[in-house]
Amino acid sequence: MISLSKVILPGATIGIIGGGQLGRMMALAAKAQGFRIAVLEPTPDSPCGQVADVQVIGAYNSREAISKLAEMSDVITYEFENIDADTLGWLCEHATVPQGPTLLTITQDRIKEKRAIQQAGIEVAPYEVIQGLDDLLLKIDAVGYPAVLKTARGGYDGKGQLVIHHPEDVLEGKALCELGPCVLEKWIPFEKELSVIVTRKQNGETAIFPVAENIHVDNILHQTIVPARISETVAAAAVQKAEELADSLELVGTLAVEMFLTKDGTIYVNELAPRPHNSGHFSIEACETSQFEQHIRAICNWPLGSTELLKPAVMVNLLGEHLETLYREIPTQKNWKVHLYGKEEPKWKRKMGHVTLLRETTADALEELEMSSIWNTAKEKIGG
Repeated sequence: MISLSKVILPGATIGIIGGGQLGRMMALAAKAQGFRIAVLEPTPDSPCGQVADVQVIGAYNSREAISKLAEMSDVITYEFENIDADTLGWLCEHATVPQGPTLLTITQDRIKEKRAIQQAGIEVAPYEVIQGLDDLLLKIDAVGYPAVLKTARGGYDGKGQLVIHHPEDVLEGKALCELGPCVLEKWIPFEKELSVIVTRKQNGETAIFPVAENIHVDNILHQTIVPARISETVAAAAVQKAEELADSLELVGTLAVEMFLTKDGTIYVNELAPRPHNSGHFSIEACETSQFEQHIRAICNWPLGSTELLKPAVMVNLLGEHLETLYREIPTQKNWKVHLYGKEEPKWKRKMGHVTLLRETTADALEELEMSSIWNTAKEKIGG
């Protein structure tokens, strides 16, 4: 039996499945604490691979590649959810994977995820499980218009989703239905999108980051504002829901809980991500302990750090179309915390990095950002 309660000490090797930017920032936090990093990723010179000690080049479901990672790692974690369940099950039997397979399996499937949230006593948007186009035609009236059709598996940044505004739009859902089971959700007219990031150890020790307010453009996170511009009552309710979910799911590691806040103060949990999250990047500079360091502490069985907010912050994603302007503006911008992820090709709408501004108030940070030409396109789309 592999012990999941041992303390992993500096000098040990942490294996990371996935070579993207989350793995990169996780690796940088781990290396600052004295760990070595091995990463499994199909593509050479990945963002995480650039800072890792060892790169295992192979498919995520390759038993040969995953075995290599297991042999050289003292503990293993992951930076994204797209891991084959059978491969993860084998890995949990042959290596130290404190997060285990259960939560990942739940969050890979929106149907399982919604049921798990409800079992924790937390409210989600009204929904129906859709098994095909005929099922969609049968159930759409029960959900009402507008509604959102989402594939049960896969999809991110708006991919694998369709908003159905009117009865004549329903047939457009055929393509998604052909991909497999789907979830049909009632459209929630929210006032704000919130997220709470919670980290928990196997012994139940828990730390929660300040509630973040998120603004999306074209289904991609544009800005994260911390502290969220909400009442203390709403913030406390959001934190409580995140903590209850962490306990119910027996979380080990980090969980991002995305929520909708309606005009009447109701909070619906929208999605879960069992890992560090884009909306938690502000914590690198703005909190005493970042979400990445905290995650490493949890999987290595160290005491969790303080999540105290040191200063109000606004984080903005840098997409491919922003980089040229960013390079021109860097010499003129004071106290911009710029993070670039090492991706070779700056594609349109591709997340290439982020910028965090720490100011006396979030209003000061937002005002400064609005003076930058980088954000003009985004501001037009959000009515700025």
